[in-house]
Amino acid sequence: MLLGSGELGKEFVIALKRKGQYVVACDKYAGAPAMQVADECRVFSMLDGDALMAAVEEVKPDIIVPEIEAIRTERLYDCEKMGIQVVPSARAVNYTMNRKAIRELAHTELGLKTANYEYASTYEELVQAAGKIGFPCIIKPLMSSSGHGQSKVNTPEDLPVAWECACGGARGDLMEVIVEQFIPFDYEITLLTVTQKNGPTMFCKPIGHVQIGGDYRESFQPRCMKPEHLAQAQEMADKVTAALTGAGIWGVEFFVSEKEGVIFSELSPRPHDTGMVTLAGTQNLSEFELHCRAVLGLPIPEITQERQGASAVILSPVDTEDPQYDGMEDVCAAERTYLRVFGKPNAHIGRRMGVVVCWDSLETDQTALRDKCKSLAAKVVVK
Repeated sequence: MLLGSGELGKEFVIALKRKGQYVVACDKYAGAPAMQVADECRVFSMLDGDALMAAVEEVKPDIIVPEIEAIRTERLYDCEKMGIQVVPSARAVNYTMNRKAIRELAHTELGLKTANYEYASTYEELVQAAGKIGFPCIIKPLMSSSGHGQSKVNTPEDLPVAWECACGGARGDLMEVIVEQFIPFDYEITLLTVTQKNGPTMFCKPIGHVQIGGDYRESFQPRCMKPEHLAQAQEMADKVTAALTGAGIWGVEFFVSEKEGVIFSELSPRPHDTGMVTLAGTQNLSEFELHCRAVLGLPIPEITQERQGASAVILSPVDTEDPQYDGMEDVCAAERTYLRVFGKPNAHIGRRMGVVVCWDSLETDQTALRDKCKSLAAKVVVK
């Protein structure tokens, strides 16, 4: 049973179907991407705990896989008590769906290096928190995804707009924000980390990514790092995933500063949007296949880097109930390139509607590969 049926869920369902699994995809709207490839679907608000449990009682799943944040996650503990496997675990989902919980675990309990931070649940508290952290700072809702509600604040005069942005971008019914110190990092990475039921924790090669407003725009793999920085990231990822428990793939995000070292940022207990670059065949197993195997308890003998890859997103410039796409011919005519249109039934301005992935040998100039990918993605116009 898949809770949330977006583009990441769609690729995960395809991986599950290739392993002979029966999948029921759930979301708050009909026709979501993962529903298009699942065996059955259910439409309901997963923030409604009673509706969630009613669906569980009806479907009687062996495994529940959350894909989004907007879930009444505390009810998943009840599911585990019923003998249902929750991915990676109810504990992991409850912690990571709330930035406050995961930050306290990482910083306070595990001692991982993070940016300085404060919390605020009113505008007045936001002003005080920003004053303590200093400017510039980053403001995020405690519950959100894909950068929704996140903004960088350079002066106190920017705070009213940032507060409204955070309120509007929050997922769920928790209205609280985290105010973070702005880290002048050199680059940021996602370290896809795989925890297994009966095997060691494994790591993919680092994925470099570029975000705008906290939302991913492009990613590339492998991201070259100093060996000592990679070791720091792997150690921190191992610590936090072990503390959260469970089997599956995790998208662990880090800031990397040549001066300050590696700084823990965020954690997602599921395939990561930046990991869509693995659809380019950069690894022997994509992040979705890795998640599938870990969830089902199937062996993962190794993770190997097969080639270099880049991804770039396709965003909608319009609001429409019937999205159409121009420029696909140009992308499909390009060598070593895949186009993935997610199949979302409607579009709004800035919504991610697809992705272009390109690949080449590990000896290829990475900058040129990234530029090619971004140029091709720009040719696809949603109308």
